[in-house]
Amino acid sequence: MTTQRAEAASGPAIDIRFGQVGLIQVLIWTTNPGAILDELTGRVATAPKFFQRTAVSIDLGPLGREPSVEEMQGVLDAVRRAGMCPVGLASGAAVAPALSRPLDLPLLPPFREFQPPAEVGARTRREEPRPEPQPEAGVLAQLHPQPVRSGQRVYARGRDLVVTATVGAGAELIADGCVHVYGALRGRAVAGARGETGARVFCQDFHAELVSIAGVFRVFETLPPDLAGKPVQAWLDGDALRFERLGA
Repeated sequence: MTTQRAEAASGPAIDIRFGQVGLIQVLIWTTNPGAILDELTGRVATAPKFFQRTAVSIDLGPLGREPSVEEMQGVLDAVRRAGMCPVGLASGAAVAPALSRPLDLPLLPPFREFQPPAEVGARTRREEPRPEPQPEAGVLAQLHPQPVRSGQRVYARGRDLVVTATVGAGAELIADGCVHVYGALRGRAVAGARGETGARVFCQDFHAELVSIAGVFRVFETLPPDLAGKPVQAWLDGDALRFERLGA
């Protein structure tokens, strides 16, 4: 008790700050727990180090209707059983505010507003991005000359990110524009973080754990093995993430 009183007397007990936090979004087309569990288990198995115990936001936009609280409890249970940790509901769906309180989950900003697919069953089609403010003309890329170590995250808001050192496994690069790495990329690279489909990822020595552009991503296990250790660029071609050797 004496220690607690001394701590309280020495200064504020807490502080509140706003920060940039990246979250995986799980878009829901069905409330069938079995179907959700089967598909999520398969996804987690492809990259357990990336997906296991990771925080996710549940996006109900694709569902197109208002699910009951009981249905959503089944959905959340399936997500947890697959190994992910649901921490909130994406606020872009109209039904999210009504479900937030009974499910005891906060509303989180959506990555992009969901647009229903034009064709039934087109589940892999990426939703159109919301218009985002563009960086001002003349704004330079954000330069990061130091190594990015495991657990570190570097974010370039409204611009490209240029890293002139090594990016370690478990590190994360995020940019609203392109990501350039003039060294080994062993962590994760996220370009077009606010939906810019023309963004690209460039690196000198390719060993990435994950590459994402405008929300479309591929993990290490599905990346082209013949490009390992090579200078590589990645870009978005429709709904497909493409990779090729630089200078080829």
